Amino acid sequence: MFFFYMLSIFSLILQLVFATLAIGAGLYYLAELVEEYTVMAKNIITWMVIITAGIHIGLLIFEELPLILNSMGLVQQFLHGLLLKDFPVVRPTGYAFILAILNLISHHYVAFRYFGLAFYPFSEVLAYFTLCLWTVPFALFISLSANDYVLPVTGEKQHLLGDNNVVTDYLSPKSKPYSLLSFFTLAKDSILPQRSKKAF
Repeated sequence: MFFFYMLSIFSLILQLVFATLAIGAGLYYLAELVEEYTVMAKNIITWMVIITAGIHIGLLIFEELPLILNSMGLVQQFLHGLLLKDFPVVRPTGYAFILAILNLISHHYVAFRYFGLAFYPFSEVLAYFTLCLWTVPFALFISLSANDYVLPVTGEKQHLLGDNNVVTDYLSPKSKPYSLLSFFTLAKDSILPQRSKKAF
């Protein structure tokens, strides 16, 4: 009995490792797709925002969820739409980004509190969290890596002369991108073995 229990623990650890690797590979692939096709990614995320807003309107009409949940969801989708206006450029210090983060946190709190007090089947609660809370922020999180390779524009308020101009900041080797794709590329290069080229 003890040996079988130890085998089940080892099997669970192995399954978690495989699931983590599969999720990491999927995120890496999605981040590369978003970098390659930013216009298509913007269109897909825009439709995701519209569909999620439609889901909130449907919940408002057909279900008896509190008005605060649906109104916070609709405000969240409006803020996501504001973030998509400058896509793929995301400004973490912008008012739309900060308001979207604060609204997402408070929406999670209100949803956890409501579904903790009211009885709903687990599948319905998971459907609400997946479709109304997690899908669009997850897509926006993956698309943050597309901002690394956006070409500089001259419409900035900086002058093009001196060391702090747009082109120098973009091409300088000291500025390193901190994104999901760069993290996965670093992890791939440091964990996986590299094939050495044969010298003849």
